[in-house]
Order: sequence, then C-alpha cells, then structure tokens
Amino acid sequence: MHVVIPYVVGALLFGLGVYGVLRRRNAILVLMAVELMLNAVNLILITADVSLRSALTGVAIESWARPGSAAPGTGGVLALFVIVLAAAEVGVGLAIILQFYRMRKAVVVDDVRLEADEERVAG
Repeated sequence: MHVVIPYVVGALLFGLGVYGVLRRRNAILVLMAVELMLNAVNLILITADVSLRSALTGVAIESWARPGSAAPGTGGVLALFVIVLAAAEVGVGLAIILQFYRMRKAVVVDDVRLEADEERVAG
C-alpha cells in the first residue's frame, strides 16, 4: 500500500471532524466529531511512524541519541496517549452533556450560555 493513502484518509477524517464540530448543534454529535478528529490524528501518527521507520532503515543513529534508545513503535505510543486522552475527553464531555441535559432537557450547543449566572440543578 502506498504511504500517501493513509495520510489522505487521515486528512479526510480530520476534515469530516472539523465539519462536524462547526456544523452540528447537537452536543453529542460534536463530541463524536471531536473523536473523529482524534482518530484521524492517531492514523497519521501511526502512518508517520511506519513510513519514517522504513525510510530511515540503514541510517546511522545520531550522536545525541543513545544506541538502542530509538524505541520501536514511537508513533504507536503517541497514538496510545491520544487514545487515553480521547477516553478522558469522552468521559468529561459526556458528564457535562448529561448534566446540561438534566438542567435543560436538550443537548443543543446553541442554547449553552457562557455567562456566569446562578443556576441550580434540580434534584
């Protein structure tokens, strides 16, 4: 498989995510669009790791790097970090959306007021 294809797919996924964030008004759909963008970043990280690793085969390790310290799967580690961040983001985001739904009985982003006013949750 050519290395450009995963980059193009990642860019398309990221573009779809940006479109979803900008266009959608439902908070859950906005959260799903953000997840789509994070998964696109994961795809690009993994692809960059694999393509750079194959391109640097036979290249001598730089003087600042310790021999053997070029850990394989660096892009995979970054992707795992992004997955953990995405999981935390989903947890916090869903908690905020659920609390907003309890208060307003809707999850429309346009109804969210950003001014600091006193509003108590019933229940």
